[in-house]
Amino acid sequence: MTGLESLQTEMQIDSAAVTPLLTRFIAAKVEELEREGVILGLSGGVDSAVVAALCRRAVGPDKVVALVMPEKDSRKEHFQDALTLAADLGINARVISLTTWLKEVEAYRLFALDKLSFFGKLRERIMKTAYNYYRKKTGETPFSASLLGFKDKDFTSYLKTGNAYYRLKHRLRMVLLYLHGELENRLVVGCANKTEYKIGFFVKHGCDDAADVMPLLDLYKTQVRALARHLEIPTRIIEKAPSPDILPGINDEEAIGLSYKELDLILLALEKGWAESEISQAVGVEKERVEYVKNLIQRSAHMRQTYFPQIQN
Repeated sequence: MTGLESLQTEMQIDSAAVTPLLTRFIAAKVEELEREGVILGLSGGVDSAVVAALCRRAVGPDKVVALVMPEKDSRKEHFQDALTLAADLGINARVISLTTWLKEVEAYRLFALDKLSFFGKLRERIMKTAYNYYRKKTGETPFSASLLGFKDKDFTSYLKTGNAYYRLKHRLRMVLLYLHGELENRLVVGCANKTEYKIGFFVKHGCDDAADVMPLLDLYKTQVRALARHLEIPTRIIEKAPSPDILPGINDEEAIGLSYKELDLILLALEKGWAESEISQAVGVEKERVEYVKNLIQRSAHMRQTYFPQIQN
């Protein structure tokens, strides 16, 4: 068996066994924490679709509330996919537009392309061009640059305003999930997966970080997709390009700079302690890409912990 075959074999999961394990986990936490149901954010993507399906199995459709929280940068296809899935699952979907909230705090003024809101395709092209220009000019993606602060970095003002702009949206969604969750005594169920959590592809204190439980946090994106097929999530949702749906024209893989297929295999190999050269050969990527992933893990470590001084020995 080759190194690649070994990784691919280990990446496979028994979805029929994992599904009841996760549903029991959710149901047990609802009971343990004395909640009367669950609430989650439904984006139209595969992660939240899987979580919604698991919640339905865990507590029944009548006890599941899905908040669909679009704003004016959201793509209509994701919004429609979320509503269609909720209807298929028979769960309660509530639409809360974030646009008015974001206007109140003048969030859209942070985005230089906001005045082109009626020219969607043009905004997307400009955004892609700017993203790629930064990568070419600095040798790293805006995503990797944003994992730490911006001291002595190129294009600092753009990075700061860009981060403030898109991170606010995630944090507002978290606030609304907890507002409704606490008003109705519901467990807030998060939708983060292992891939994105390990490399810091989430917003700290946002809706993919702050939750009562995270049922997918031990599953790589590849495994989440396998689980989605088992749960009969619509193929359209499984196969469409994953997107945070907060910056026009940029999907997950473009933002990260790697495909999930490559990224998951690299992460698994690193977890197993493989050498960089061994991973490069097995996965079929340049050694620099393996180093890049290791760097993402290291630079995002602060996002997965809270720092405090040790007072007592």
